[in-house]
Amino acid sequence: MWRHLIRTAIMATLWSAASTALPPHPSDFRIIPEDTAMTRHAQGEFDVKLSPQPAAAGIEAARLGRQTIDKTFRGDLEAGSLGEMLAVMTEVRGSAGYVAMERVDGLLHGRRGTFVLQHFAFMDRGQPELSVRVVPDSGTGELAGLSGQMSIRIEGGRHFYGFDYRLPEP
Repeated sequence: MWRHLIRTAIMATLWSAASTALPPHPSDFRIIPEDTAMTRHAQGEFDVKLSPQPAAAGIEAARLGRQTIDKTFRGDLEAGSLGEMLAVMTEVRGSAGYVAMERVDGLLHGRRGTFVLQHFAFMDRGQPELSVRVVPDSGTGELAGLSGQMSIRIEGGRHFYGFDYRLPEP
């Protein structure tokens, strides 16, 4: 066994010495594009209108709530969005969950385009957890390449967002 380990170490040393003595071949290099995207932060308020919808035919027994979403964002994100939400409340008070998809159309720090937000949220006996993320490769126009995560805060009946995002430089 030791003989095998020593032979492997010698071969590795020889290979390393031989490879450094030879000039590199152009195919040995891989070009890695420089990431020119910077993390930015957008914030503001939004209004939301949720409209209950009937359950899809055949799944009424699942007792899922379905709603459409219609939002207007103000602040660093000047946009509107449309989407759909599925939600469920359990028998235990304070436990529930929802998923949603919404397509946002407007201006983000002056750059025009669309992107899709995916929501995943639940409440475990009153303890909330929420994730709202940009669907990869959903950005269009000047928002192509957008990635990020949005936070939502409700205070005094008003809705606020914080949006940490990355976007390639134009």
